[in-house]
Amino acid sequence: MTRIIADISLSLDGFVTGPDPGPENGLGTGGEALHAWAFSDDPVERRLLRGATARSGAVVLGRRLFDLVDGPHGWDESTGYGAAEVGRPAFVVVTGAPPPSVRRSDLDWTFVTTGLCDAVAVARERAEAASAREGRDLDVVLMGGGATIGAALTAGLVDVLSLHLAPVVLGAGTPLFTAGTPLSLVQRDVITTPNATHLTYDVR
Repeated sequence: MTRIIADISLSLDGFVTGPDPGPENGLGTGGEALHAWAFSDDPVERRLLRGATARSGAVVLGRRLFDLVDGPHGWDESTGYGAAEVGRPAFVVVTGAPPPSVRRSDLDWTFVTTGLCDAVAVARERAEAASAREGRDLDVVLMGGGATIGAALTAGLVDVLSLHLAPVVLGAGTPLFTAGTPLSLVQRDVITTPNATHLTYDVR
């Protein structure tokens, strides 16, 4: 069964970037600490990242995040989806208009201009097709940014919320949770590693 999983790293005070994120500083000031676990050599952190990457049948991301990962300082042959795992699922981008060009044309990009719900529906179709090909269940992962995941939670599109809580207080930045629809969650898993606490919730 294909699940819709919102998966993101955040600070103890709830930010998914530090202050002043931009094209040259995608995670904002101090934001690199949020993803230290993904680039760690710790065996448990490597196992968590490898497993999540392998289960990703399709990935949804917003246009701002696409512009960062496809930009000149974005993904390359050694760092991509899943950090050093460099996963290659189908990528579905929510955008007002497709970009004029794509640097990483070797990756499978689909640009959806009709909204987040349609993007998630397209990603589900791609993940289900990949599941049928591979003979195992693969998921749709909402990788961000924060506004995309927040909108998906508000719209009731998410089955599972996976948070990687980094031991850092950023003080400002891009919040994951803003005023909106209350969520009812069921805690399923808590794993503590050197660089984060990994929390998994079912979304009711």
